[in-house]
Amino acid sequence: MSAEPPASFSLADLQALIAKMYSSKDEARGVDGTFMWLMEEIGELAAALREGTPEELALEFADVLAWLATIANIAKVDLQAAVLKKYGQGCPGCGQLVCACDLSEKP
Repeated sequence: MSAEPPASFSLADLQALIAKMYSSKDEARGVDGTFMWLMEEIGELAAALREGTPEELALEFADVLAWLATIANIAKVDLQAAVLKKYGQGCPGCGQLVCACDLSEKP
């Protein structure tokens, strides 16, 4: 039985959903095992970027984000708070909302 998806969905909502669905399996697997699954999904995303349909690409992005949320849950990191802290006031390199860092720099 599936539920109707919400109109909006935050990173906190994603982490809570992933925890509800998979927390016991994820904790048993641990960070190292889960990281390997994330890397596999990143490889699948790379393949979809090269040759996938738009639908396949969207599903692979969703998988990567879900596995990242899984690792954050295991590591007890609040992704929403972390993203807001690092990027909520603009680029961490130059402090501007629209990055003005040189292209050769990693902001």
